[in-house]
Amino acid sequence: MKRALAGLTLRGLTAIYLALFLMATVVTGLATYSATIRTIRNLVDQRLSHVSESLAPDGGRLDRQRLIAQIDALSRQRDTGDLGIALFDEEGRWIGGNVRLSRRVPMGFSGVSVADKIEGLSKGRALARRLGDGTVLVAIAETEPFDNYDLERQRIYLIGFGSIILIVVGGTSLFSRVVHRRITRIHSAADAIFDGDMSYRVPVSGSKGAFDRQGIAFNRMLDRINELMEGIRGVSDDIAHDLRTPLARLRGRLAALSQKAGDGELVVEIDEAIAQCDEILALFAAILRIAEVEGGSRRAAFERFDLSAVAQDIVATMAPIAEESGHELESGIDAPVLVEGDRQLLSQVMFNLIENALRHTAQGTRVRVGLMASGAQAILTVQDNGAGVPPDERDTALRRFGRLDGSRNSSGHGLGLPLVAAIARLHGGGLELGDAEPGLIAKIWLPLA
Repeated sequence: MKRALAGLTLRGLTAIYLALFLMATVVTGLATYSATIRTIRNLVDQRLSHVSESLAPDGGRLDRQRLIAQIDALSRQRDTGDLGIALFDEEGRWIGGNVRLSRRVPMGFSGVSVADKIEGLSKGRALARRLGDGTVLVAIAETEPFDNYDLERQRIYLIGFGSIILIVVGGTSLFSRVVHRRITRIHSAADAIFDGDMSYRVPVSGSKGAFDRQGIAFNRMLDRINELMEGIRGVSDDIAHDLRTPLARLRGRLAALSQKAGDGELVVEIDEAIAQCDEILALFAAILRIAEVEGGSRRAAFERFDLSAVAQDIVATMAPIAEESGHELESGIDAPVLVEGDRQLLSQVMFNLIENALRHTAQGTRVRVGLMASGAQAILTVQDNGAGVPPDERDTALRRFGRLDGSRNSSGHGLGLPLVAAIARLHGGGLELGDAEPGLIAKIWLPLA
């Protein structure tokens, strides 16, 4: 039950609350109305029973003429003048009394209404008793002090309980809108932070209420997260910047030594050292590239363009490389697929994914690049029919410097897929690794323009 409630939205919880409240209010109204009617009926029945017993006690000797005289006297009294009394013989013929009935009422207590055509009565109760000589004494009393009183009573209940329902529904609706607006602000802040805008904060009104305190606490948390991220980013950026310059100088000196050394084993060693310098420089360039993308500054270069045209150009460019490495590169690209983004960065995404597939699969593997529009999203896929990546290692592949056991002896630094994921997030999308059965499929989703 708790798990089911936890999965409901604010609108769903509000709807359930209103439904339960409406049900409780309706049941309470009906129960109150029913209890009122039942109480009045019981009181009237008690009065009828008392009057009928006083006129003709059970087991007493019956004198019809005297009974009729008592009925007439009772009708003239102030406190019993509203009662209707009638006496009928064994055949149901009226003998005496102050009312006449259009039908035979059943023995015991029963209801009478305007359909019985009793003058001055719209709704009431009747008590019919069979006396010792076979005659039937009927006592009738109204349950309404005036005509159509029950309709007025129903109207009072409807207005009273209806007003309660309207007030609660209106208050709940207002409360729901206030909560929804506050949640939307927090959601907007989370979306902005996710898109790289670490400066976004939840607006606060200064009222120092519960929502304001929550917003202030949320903003303090964001300030702390931003501070920690800036510290980590600063360290990595400083290392990349500070080490790249001496490494570039070292590479230059090694290149100069290689030219002076001429031929021989020393040149081979120097060239290997130059290659290692190039790999480290590429590593630092990738770190700075990811920091630049996650900073969100590239969002200013967004434009609307056809991603399918870019994808087709990249597939055509990578086809000779795939053929040279013994792979088969296929294209399944729909046209056009319009997106809003950075053309250069999304080109980098496709290059990285295709290069990753070519590097980590054996010769003869087929690599297929797909692009299609699905709903409000552009879906870019790069899949192969190689060995694939086990599900428990896919998170490692998406982590910075994450190297799988099978690729630790190959070139690379484990930043290709994290860069792709960062670019996808910058564009409001994401990266997902899945099973191509066989092989691996990398899927990028981006919002359509």
